[in-house]
Amino acid sequence: MSRKRIKNKLEEMTTTIHSQTQMPRLSSTFGPAPFSDDKEAMRIRDLCDYSQKITYEMANSGKAPRPVRVYSDGIYDLFHQGHARQLLQAKNVFPNVYLIVGVCSDSLTHSKKGRTVMNEEERYEALRHCRYVDEIVRNAPWELFDEYVEQHKIDFIAHDDIPYGSDSSNDIYAPWKAKGMFVATERTEGVSTSDIVARIVRDYDIYVRRNLARGYSAKDLNISYLSEKKIRLQNKMHELKDKGRRVIGTIGERKDDMIAKWEEKSREFIENFLLLFGRERLSNIWNESKGKILSALSPPGSPQRPGSPSSSTEDLDLLSEDGMPPFKSPRFESPSPSSSSTSKNFFSVEDYSDEEDFSLPMKNGKL
Repeated sequence: MSRKRIKNKLEEMTTTIHSQTQMPRLSSTFGPAPFSDDKEAMRIRDLCDYSQKITYEMANSGKAPRPVRVYSDGIYDLFHQGHARQLLQAKNVFPNVYLIVGVCSDSLTHSKKGRTVMNEEERYEALRHCRYVDEIVRNAPWELFDEYVEQHKIDFIAHDDIPYGSDSSNDIYAPWKAKGMFVATERTEGVSTSDIVARIVRDYDIYVRRNLARGYSAKDLNISYLSEKKIRLQNKMHELKDKGRRVIGTIGERKDDMIAKWEEKSREFIENFLLLFGRERLSNIWNESKGKILSALSPPGSPQRPGSPSSSTEDLDLLSEDGMPPFKSPRFESPSPSSSSTSKNFFSVEDYSDEEDFSLPMKNGKL
């Protein structure tokens, strides 16, 4: 066999294997579950032969001649995983189930249970987009009655087994339990609409700050003007704290680089300092500074008037042999004790500037 034929054979085998292993493409479309008054829901309901009653044993064994129509009702406010899991159980309670979900209106819910977070239209739409739901009944009744069950051709009612009381009964599902048309589902622990509402109330300030930061006004959140300003200030403080934490974290990550750069800069600074202020340079600066200090401590003498004695070499002759200047005689002298009595009330005054002698009389010991 030539090489060309071998190559073509290998290409054919590769193409065959690829076509066999490739997944088939699914061509199907999906949409939200229809309402009970939509044409599609009405068509499916008309095709159902409700005259054939399906027992629990028949439905559980999978031998029912038609899809088993299971009904589940509720408020379904703030649709969450607990609701979805309950509907999943209702969908899988039998092998072949067509799940119908009844949702109560706002007016009925507010009168029986209280205010809801989502309005009825929002709750309807939330249920329509659950993958387990096949049909939605709007404005469902609080208590089921025979005409309603026959109208929607309901075979079984799925709900949790906790008794739900009303004005007329302690358990609104008791009649259907007695008829064998009730199947129990289990609630999901740890999650419920009441728990979610309680979390919102507990963390009210956090959610208000979050919504204000996202552009909601004080009027939208039903808070006062002062409360809005206070909360916006708190948001700014939290932003500053977050920025501070990020800066500290960045510094912690780059501290090794910062230390290395600091050591390099400090080494460069020390080298420049030694070049500028080395030993020779410091000696010159010291000598210059010492001369300036000595000049400041020994200022030049004051100018002398003509005829005044100068500090010449003649002044050295006045020094005594031991280098000390001579003692100057006192200007005033006290009378000696050997003077006569006639002169005891007089002082002898000698004026060295003139050659004139005079005596000053004393009166009462004072001049």
